[in-house]
Amino acid sequence: QVQFVESGGGLVQPGGSLRLSCAASGRPLRYYAIGWFRQAPGKEREVVSCLSSSDGDTYYADSVKGRFTISRDNAKDTAYLQMNNLKPEDTAVYECATVDIINRGLECRPFEYDYWGQGTQVTVSS
Repeated sequence: QVQFVESGGGLVQPGGSLRLSCAASGRPLRYYAIGWFRQAPGKEREVVSCLSSSDGDTYYADSVKGRFTISRDNAKDTAYLQMNNLKPEDTAVYECATVDIINRGLECRPFEYDYWGQGTQVTVSS
């Protein structure tokens, strides 16, 4: 069983930056795929970015490519999402997640994920 504590969300002006953190406990994050997802009001959950089990492959949604960066610190069992040049359309609840099967490569579909953070609100507004 994996538990996450997410932090770093908040209110930011367009063009600003935030870094989301997702600290895991109960099991290491190393060797397991991780992902960041978001859900805006009235919309379905969508993938933002995902990182493969080996850290060698990444995926970014077209809407965030070039602005967001996914990473993890294996020593701290913490995943990060650095978000730069934020836009109002980035407003959503952001969730981190990980899978239950080790070394399964890059996984970016919500149904592939087994453990989820509680979500953190990101609001981009002037």
